[in-house]
Amino acid sequence: MIRTMIVDDASLVRLALVDILDDAPGILVAAQAADGAEAVARAGTQHLDVVLMDVRMPRMDGIETTARLLALPDPPKVVMLTTFDLDQYVYDALAAGAVGFLLKDSDPAEIIRAVEVVADGQAMLHPSAARRLIEHCHHTTRGRTSAARSRLDRLTPRETDVLALLAEGTSNAEIAAGLGMRESTVKAHVSRILAALEVGNRVQAALYARDAGLTG
Repeated sequence: MIRTMIVDDASLVRLALVDILDDAPGILVAAQAADGAEAVARAGTQHLDVVLMDVRMPRMDGIETTARLLALPDPPKVVMLTTFDLDQYVYDALAAGAVGFLLKDSDPAEIIRAVEVVADGQAMLHPSAARRLIEHCHHTTRGRTSAARSRLDRLTPRETDVLALLAEGTSNAEIAAGLGMRESTVKAHVSRILAALEVGNRVQAALYARDAGLTG
């Protein structure tokens, strides 16, 4: 069972998300919070697998809340929710360690899939907005590009191929199909890529790929 928490200052949004997730087998809405401070307090008292997090909230916004949740001993995966597809705040949260990004008007099936995917250790970025978000907000410097390329030099050619597809938001299954390998092999490659780049999740690895010029 995937234990989730919904964090949003709009009660109607929380209720809508509860209705969506309650209909999904294998997902339990274990907690709700109206702002970041309440979310941190609730997360500290129970185990949570995935948090659906609003970006703009009173008292404590989604960025600070994400940082505090990720500092917990057994942190949940964080999926950011926003009404804006080019939101600097969302980018900051992803760079800080959130592993998902969805628009609030996403289809219910996509929201359910996001919870399932990130609980399985993968990233979930809204397909129509993820690339625009990174290109709009992530301006690389010459030094950052050099550092990213240096880290990518640690990868084997096959791992570089996997990273290039991963950076486009491709799932493990899609990478496996595209490169003609088993999904378990892809998972092993991804684990080695994260270790070599010294990052904690696929989103941060994708940003390194972008910095190094591996993706367009």
